[in-house]
Amino acid sequence: MTHTPQYNKNTKSPVVWVITEGLAGTENQCLGVAEALETSHEIKRISLTQPWAALSPWLGIECAATFCPRLEGPWPDLLIASGRKSIAASKFVKKQSLGKTFTVQLQDPRISTHHFNLVALPEHDPTRGDNVIVTKATPNRISLAKLSQAREEFAPFFENLKSPRIAVLIGGSTKTYTVHEKDIVRITQILKPLTHQASLMVTTSRRTGETGTQFLKKELESPNTFFWDGNSPNPYMGLLAWADIIIATNDSTSMLSEAATTGKPVYNIALVQLSKRQNMLLENLKSMGAIRDWQGTLETWSYEPLNDAAMIAQAIRQKSGLFAL
Repeated sequence: MTHTPQYNKNTKSPVVWVITEGLAGTENQCLGVAEALETSHEIKRISLTQPWAALSPWLGIECAATFCPRLEGPWPDLLIASGRKSIAASKFVKKQSLGKTFTVQLQDPRISTHHFNLVALPEHDPTRGDNVIVTKATPNRISLAKLSQAREEFAPFFENLKSPRIAVLIGGSTKTYTVHEKDIVRITQILKPLTHQASLMVTTSRRTGETGTQFLKKELESPNTFFWDGNSPNPYMGLLAWADIIIATNDSTSMLSEAATTGKPVYNIALVQLSKRQNMLLENLKSMGAIRDWQGTLETWSYEPLNDAAMIAQAIRQKSGLFAL
């Protein structure tokens, strides 16, 4: 059923809100979809007061006092939200707008999908329904246009490195697993031989830890290695743009999804113990041919890149009535 917009009929573009709890992974999913729609958007980062903070999304009965900062009208034409705490916001905005805001919830809300106009979730989540879009992994902000721009912007850093150029994306500790010195040593032992046959473009995470980052930097030092210093502009998009091959640790499913959106060969290195859901997402990416476990030998292959953000954006265009098709 097509949603009939009630706001801003005389304006060129619909008003779009992105609501998250401020976590980079979930926020980037929303921004990827908003950017795929090629529309301006306002980001609202919220927290919940008690008892909603503990009991959302099951408590319900949301009100203005539920949110910090408070959510107030005029209400948007389109709301894109992700994260457990954002579910309360989606329900509240839809109610306050008298159903006129088209609400899109990313990730499995774990409550009935009838609370939203559209739900988009990855293949490994079980929820299904008439208003559910099933993606291969998670939407992200990677696009051909951004990669092309980054390739030009970061050319001074990477164009003189010898081929093949390998982007190395290293994460770190998670909520359920703490990365130890032995883990960092093992990653170093995998990567160090590659400095003799390829160029490494390395970035670490705050979750890697300062000690781990400095150890990696020292051990991988080579004329063929670029190691981000953490101070200059973040070269992450440039790494993806200039890479011939990508190697990523398994601790971030968002990072693996982004790598698989480039269409370039992606190797997975086990760093942490994964949950059942994370393992399922990783296996899905392997089954589509995007990712292989590192076995010690560099190979190249091709596959159909992920296009999850574009897929969700197209569904919004078709179902909301807010955008020209």
